[in-house]
Amino acid sequence: MTHVTTHILDATAGTPAAGVDVTLHSADGTPRGSGRTDADGRLALGPDVLEPGDYALTFATGDHFAAQGVAAFHPSVTIAFTVADRPHYHVPLLLSPFAYTTYRGS
Repeated sequence: MTHVTTHILDATAGTPAAGVDVTLHSADGTPRGSGRTDADGRLALGPDVLEPGDYALTFATGDHFAAQGVAAFHPSVTIAFTVADRPHYHVPLLLSPFAYTTYRGS
């Protein structure tokens, strides 16, 4: 079974980013799942099985920072990735008001 998890770390606060809305969609824009990060900034989403192909996670980062009264450059962050034959994909997001980074996690 191929599934996707994510977590967000707010690098400016040094804490998990809780309560961030995240949407998983396929390359053609079809929504495949959505949810909100938990108190630890983590979320599992989408169907239990994703077919091989291209997908993207979109994070509502602007809302996260606005709730803290912090101006942010990116109103949202979209991370595109390719699903092959692995059983699990972990796509973390390291976030600040003016920059972000990601990597293929384990």
